[in-house]
Amino acid sequence: MTIRIGNAPCSWGVEFAQDDRNPAWQTVLKECADAGYTGIELGPVGFMPEDPAVLGDALAEHKLELIGGVVFRPFHDPGQWDDVLDGAHRTCAALKAHGAEHFVLIDSISERRAPTAGRAAEAEQMDNDEWNAYKGRIETVAKIGRDEYGLIPEIHPHAGGFMDFEPEIERLLEEVDADLLKICIDTGHCTYAGFDPVAFMQRHMDRITYVHFKSTDAKIKQQAIANRTGFYDACGQGIFCNLSEGEVDFPKVRDLLAEKGYTGWCTIEQDCDPNLDPDPVGDARANREYLQSIGFS
Repeated sequence: MTIRIGNAPCSWGVEFAQDDRNPAWQTVLKECADAGYTGIELGPVGFMPEDPAVLGDALAEHKLELIGGVVFRPFHDPGQWDDVLDGAHRTCAALKAHGAEHFVLIDSISERRAPTAGRAAEAEQMDNDEWNAYKGRIETVAKIGRDEYGLIPEIHPHAGGFMDFEPEIERLLEEVDADLLKICIDTGHCTYAGFDPVAFMQRHMDRITYVHFKSTDAKIKQQAIANRTGFYDACGQGIFCNLSEGEVDFPKVRDLLAEKGYTGWCTIEQDCDPNLDPDPVGDARANREYLQSIGFS
């Protein structure tokens, strides 16, 4: 298959750029390469050096390609619009400097939605005015990425935000021009939200331009939903497990990608809690070996 497998700094516990628990960015690059990967995501802007020469030399040293980057900011909060724009422009500049093309938009976790992660029937919904303003902010950032930087803007559903459950994703896709906004589908966030990633992908492969590989531990997910566990606490409990051990049927994902002629990157994102002494290198190797064992190159 002409699919390349990458990894991301969140698999090393890097969720925010300024976090004393983060490993050094040089460590993440080295360990990603040592685990057999040839591509990596940017991570939260500011974690990797924003000087293109510094990061470019380090990527070359480890024979890594920069795949894309994520703007994980509060699109749902009009009071933090400047923060969203700051993250967008800085991420776009970094991606363009290194020839990456995947510009992934994620509505960050909201206090209004965090308690109902995984509980679609109970989740608070925006009213029409709030939704239209929210959608407009997503469209504005997508246009920045596409028109000013030549990138591919992709919406990414995420537990605990306002772009999480299947009906709201479908609504956004229906209301926003497909030429402007593509999809980065994350298999683990689909199962966290209670819908089948393969069925969703089957319907929307013409709009999916990037894939994140993640899986959920069914037992831990059930407990987290029942206990209304926060997203990061659930990560600490191991809700996102090694790919071979979770709910996502990766052979079916493989077959669908092959059937639809998908080419390009699929990036593993195994969010973990750095306080719990994770084994990111061991997990990265295990995930790579598992994907190779089922036919991914």
